Amino acid sequence: MRIGVVSDTHLPRSAKSLPQALVKEFRQVDQILHLGDWVAMEIYDLLAELAPVEGIAGNNDGAEIIQRFGERKIVILEGMRIGLIHGHAPYSRKGTDGNALLAFEGEEVDCILFGHSHQPLLRRENGILLFNPGSPTDKRREKQYSFGLLDIEDGKINARHVFYDSKE
Repeated sequence: MRIGVVSDTHLPRSAKSLPQALVKEFRQVDQILHLGDWVAMEIYDLLAELAPVEGIAGNNDGAEIIQRFGERKIVILEGMRIGLIHGHAPYSRKGTDGNALLAFEGEEVDCILFGHSHQPLLRRENGILLFNPGSPTDKRREKQYSFGLLDIEDGKINARHVFYDSKE
């Protein structure tokens, strides 16, 4: 199973549409997970044209998105327990990855996906895959825009970033 992972689209403020690099890759995925800061429900519609979409709300999302998706959840895909959180809540002072870990403390998860910082991150901690896809439209201090791909096969989950230069 291939999963497209995206966060912090911030449309339409940061871009007028989804970047072509993301659209091309997400046409080939089985599932899309959005980790918050959609900003507009229209992003759901654009992504849903590519593959089934699940997600959570972020700190820049309004009531409609929060009511539709919630702010934290665990999804089970191919037997893997994947925690979804935006990462902005003040769980700790250990950064966004620390917030993401604390959001699922004491729960059984194989992977935690989060956004908020717009900084790509991929690491394992205590057997848990921590993954932030970065942002496809608002790179801030990063050199490139990015999103992520997860592959689940034979009970294992692997992640990688897709980096590119243009948000067009």
